[in-house]
Amino acid sequence: MFDVDRAAITEGPVGRVLLLLAAPLVAQNLVYVANALVDTFWLGRVSEDAVAAVGLSLPIQSLLGATIVIAAVGTQILVAQRAGGDDDAGARRVAVNGSLIALAITLVVAVPVVVYAEELIAFLGADPALAGVTATYLAIIVAVLPVGAVGDTVENCFTAYGDTRAVLHVSVLSVLVNLVAAPMLIFGVGPIPTLGVAGAALGTALAGVVGLLHILAYATGIRRDTFRLTRDAFALDFGALREIVSVGLPLGGQRGVSELVRVLVVGLVATAGGAAGVAAYTVGARVATLAIVPALGMQQAAQSMIGQNLGADAPKRARRTTTVGTGIVVIGFLALGAVQFLFAGAITDLLAPDLTDAGRSLSVLYLQLLAASYWALGGTYTLLAGFNGASRTRTSFAADLLKYWVIRFPIAVAAVPATATFSALGIAIAPGLGWGVEAVFWAVAVSNVIGFLGLGAYFWYTTERGMFVNAAERASGDGGSAEMAD
Repeated sequence: MFDVDRAAITEGPVGRVLLLLAAPLVAQNLVYVANALVDTFWLGRVSEDAVAAVGLSLPIQSLLGATIVIAAVGTQILVAQRAGGDDDAGARRVAVNGSLIALAITLVVAVPVVVYAEELIAFLGADPALAGVTATYLAIIVAVLPVGAVGDTVENCFTAYGDTRAVLHVSVLSVLVNLVAAPMLIFGVGPIPTLGVAGAALGTALAGVVGLLHILAYATGIRRDTFRLTRDAFALDFGALREIVSVGLPLGGQRGVSELVRVLVVGLVATAGGAAGVAAYTVGARVATLAIVPALGMQQAAQSMIGQNLGADAPKRARRTTTVGTGIVVIGFLALGAVQFLFAGAITDLLAPDLTDAGRSLSVLYLQLLAASYWALGGTYTLLAGFNGASRTRTSFAADLLKYWVIRFPIAVAAVPATATFSALGIAIAPGLGWGVEAVFWAVAVSNVIGFLGLGAYFWYTTERGMFVNAAERASGDGGSAEMAD
């Protein structure tokens, strides 16, 4: 039903093809987020502190995820461009070398984080009662970061070829593993001891390992004939390595600057709102992660479709893919936001029924503010797909730098009491305005809207000046000039 051949990607109806490509990716990402929600669901039945412990680690996990983006998304973009130009051998070489980059980079960052997890958590200014259990959760999750990095990189190669069902199959198996393992490890069953927060992390880690084995089995070509790794692809290609890093590094930087702000924002929430504020922020972050899945799936599909069309020298179609995808997402997210706004209380009670009255009230407020900005947040993903598919990844970096550091963080600092000095990650901030933790929630919503409007204006400006035409000339040439992007 969702099969899309390569001819349709470059010649079929844009809206229909984009939706067909995105549908399995949306389902795949829903499954992926469900994997994360499993922890919040079960730990919400343990205690508020257990939910807060996971919430404190989320920004650090996402910050480390920037290392995965460098290889995974950089590889996807270049594999899509080569596939569009019918260079299958080149696409396979990019895939292998991208996987090597993913493994090397994540090993470098994972080892010190695992060793110094407790000290890292302490830098956030967390309550000492939460620091120890949070560090344990973080260390277990990060220990398997290289496994997830390689798995994501190979999955993105299937996405680049238009085989989005493969990644769905992998994710379904992974979440089934976690659904079974998490409650058993958290609460203990039979000979399995009660591990609490550590059990939640172990269940997630096990699911990641199963996912990697599954996608590697697909890449052998035994069960699928879309994308596969052949023996001749397993060789170092320094040209491919440089090109992947050139395209992927700005995307890693983009992820890094946004996630570093999130790390600091969690510190602000902990300072201004205590455990109730952190728990509310955690519920909001988990729900927003789930809600944004359709936009993320559309972004992934659009990046592959844009890359293949540029490789096939069809710049007008690449531009139309971006605008059609953005329109679909904005309309859909207006409806999604309305539903979340109306049922914010019920969502909070479902995910974390043991919250205090203060925690519940803050959670409802945050969910409603997020809902009001969903249309802008979702549209940003598809606009960025246009720039990324054209290898203009530095634009994504600059956009997030402005959104998070120039808009979001300064507003969020207002939450700090006027009589206190906020400090996190060794950074001391002058006293705030005493607006309370609610200021952080407003900062997130406001930055989403302003960021989208600014990026939309810049997209119109660059496309009028021939961004896609220039990208098509590079992509259909020797494939090695990605360094010239932006």
